[in-house]
Amino acid sequence: MSTMLPSSRQSFSFFYNSSYSSSSSSFSVFLCLTLFLLYTPPFVFATNNEASLLFSWLHSSTSPPPSFFSNWNILDSNPCNWSSITCSPKGLVTEITIQSVPLELPFPSNLSSFVSLHKLVISGANLTGTIPNDIGGCTELQVIDLSSNSLVGSIPASIGKLQNLQDLILNSNQLTGKIPVELSTCIGLKNLVLFDNRLTGSIPSELGKLTSLEVLRAGGNKYISGRIPEELGGCSNLTVLGLADTQVSGSLPASFGRLSKLQTLSIYTTMISGEIPPEIGNCSELVNLFLYENSLSGSIPPELGKLQKLDQLMLWQNSLVGVIPEEIGNCSSLRMIDLSLNSLSGTIPLSLGGLSKLEEFMISDNNVTGSIPSNLSNLTNLMQLQLDTNQISGLIPSEIGMLSKMTVFFAWANQLEGSIPASLASCSNLQALDLSHNSLTGSIPAGLFQLKNLTKVLLISNDISGSIPPNIGNCSSLVRLRLGDNRIAGGIPRAIGDLRSLNFLDLSGNRLSGSVPDEIGSCTELQMIDISNNTLDGPLPSTLSSLSGLQVLDVSVNQFSGQIPASLARLASLNKLILSRNSFSGSIPSSLGLCLSLQLLDLSSNKLTGSIPVELGRIEALEIALNLSCNGLSGHIPPQISALNKLSILDLSHNQLDGDLSPLAGLDNLVSLNVSYNKLTGYLPDNKLFRQLSPMDLAGNEGLCSSNRDSCFLSDVSNTGLARNQNDIRRSRRLKLAIALLITLTVAMVVMGIIAVIRARRDIRDDNDFRIGELMGLAIYSIPEAKFLS
Repeated sequence: MSTMLPSSRQSFSFFYNSSYSSSSSSFSVFLCLTLFLLYTPPFVFATNNEASLLFSWLHSSTSPPPSFFSNWNILDSNPCNWSSITCSPKGLVTEITIQSVPLELPFPSNLSSFVSLHKLVISGANLTGTIPNDIGGCTELQVIDLSSNSLVGSIPASIGKLQNLQDLILNSNQLTGKIPVELSTCIGLKNLVLFDNRLTGSIPSELGKLTSLEVLRAGGNKYISGRIPEELGGCSNLTVLGLADTQVSGSLPASFGRLSKLQTLSIYTTMISGEIPPEIGNCSELVNLFLYENSLSGSIPPELGKLQKLDQLMLWQNSLVGVIPEEIGNCSSLRMIDLSLNSLSGTIPLSLGGLSKLEEFMISDNNVTGSIPSNLSNLTNLMQLQLDTNQISGLIPSEIGMLSKMTVFFAWANQLEGSIPASLASCSNLQALDLSHNSLTGSIPAGLFQLKNLTKVLLISNDISGSIPPNIGNCSSLVRLRLGDNRIAGGIPRAIGDLRSLNFLDLSGNRLSGSVPDEIGSCTELQMIDISNNTLDGPLPSTLSSLSGLQVLDVSVNQFSGQIPASLARLASLNKLILSRNSFSGSIPSSLGLCLSLQLLDLSSNKLTGSIPVELGRIEALEIALNLSCNGLSGHIPPQISALNKLSILDLSHNQLDGDLSPLAGLDNLVSLNVSYNKLTGYLPDNKLFRQLSPMDLAGNEGLCSSNRDSCFLSDVSNTGLARNQNDIRRSRRLKLAIALLITLTVAMVVMGIIAVIRARRDIRDDNDFRIGELMGLAIYSIPEAKFLS
């Protein structure tokens, strides 16, 4: 037919054999192209364009894309076959889902070209750059998940145009700016997840219009501030509300009581204050109530007792007062209660004995009184019982031994009396026991040391008597044993050598006698030994040199004799060596100069003779104190001592030292120096330290004279020609100020460390005592192990 198009073979013949003019040929080509375009579906071109955009984005970096994208081939014009891409039946891209693949690419541009896109998930991919405004043109979008990337900039207000949007998940990026008010127009929004960014401003009250909203999480944005909008009570479908670790302030809205579907309320580590609204008791679906580390005041509302599904009640570190409501005992689903670090008073409610699911009960650091209820033994699932730092009195009930799952029992710093129940030996899972700072009497139950999981036993500062149970070696899991400041007598059992995991041994301030067993050298994990203030005698065992990790050795105020073991030089980690007020004799081992980590060396009040070893000058770390006073040392002060330029306290008094003081002239960091009652001669060095020294620190040196040569220091300070003038008074004040400053700085660092640790997470506290020892009026503090919470 004349109207039919020629076949391809006919076309070939036509172009080469026909006699038509060139204009006729052009018309035929145009006609072919027109018909092709008319009969080609439009989505084919859209698909080709989407494929091109995706491919270009993947290759926008100089680095080759991950092998995960090996099938993204530009020669395949249909991206529907590509990994992470889903298409509609017409071949248009509807979903992009890329998770946990290290892309390291900027956010894709021209997103508005994907006209059918309803799900965009690019998470954990190290996506960079900003979220473009044209994302608001993807009107079909229902899900946007760009979490865990490196996105910057603000959240585009254009997202408010996405009327179909249900999930906006942007957490764990570096987004800045305010939460756009325009998000309130996304009327179908169910999940708004913005936590762990750098957002600022306040929570828009307009978000209260989002009646479909189920999850709102904006915590971890440290600069979000302002009051929590009362309007959020209108989000009637809300199940999770998280604003933790922000600067939101003001009181908790009473309107939260209208959130009948709320399961988790997480507003901790913020600046909120005021009382806990009793209306919270209307949130009948509430499972988790996290309001810790705030400034909440008032009492705990009894209405919380209506929360039958409540699993975790975390109100620690606030300013709550009043009693623990009896009604809490009605929350039959409770697993965790932490009310620590408040000012609660009254007694522990008996109703808590009915919480059969309870696993953790923590009320540390309050003003709780009364006794420990015996019906707590009904809590057969209880694992942590922390009652420390209260005013709890009476006996520890023997029924506590029925808590077979208990791993932690802390009741230190209370007013408990009576003996330690032998029934505790039935707590087969017990790991940490701290009953320190009470008035407990009787002996230590031997059964405790049959517990195979026990790692920490702290009974410091009680009135415990008897001896250390000889079966202590059976407790091979023991890491920390602190029995200081009691009335324990007898010897140190040889079985202590079986405690191969022990790293902290404190037996100080007791009535222990006899020698230290050689077996102690088998406790190779030991880091601290404090056996001071006892009546122990004999020589120090040479096996101590096997304790390569030992950091503190304090054997002061005992009756030890013999020579100081030269083998102590093997203790490379030793930083405090305190041997004072014993009967050690002989010379100071020169090998101590190999203890290069020593910060404090106290050998005072012994029977040591000979000279000061020049090797002590090698210990550059010696910064707290060097005390060699009250011995029989002789000879010159070695010039090598001048290398101890970090030293704060030096006491060489009451010896037989001679020569001059020139080796001490360069010790610029000294805040206390005492060289009295020696045989020193010559003139004082003319520097600030010696100009400010008190005559009492120089007395008893007949040949020692002041730098201006107008007075000398005789055997009695009252006979010296150097009066306590105004300069002496100023010097004394400066010295006291310097020592106070040292102590203040130390305590400040400790407090800052405690605060930082507490704000990270409160955990099990074990060491509650601060004092390790005292030396020349300067207290040496150990850092208490702080609580944390996950």
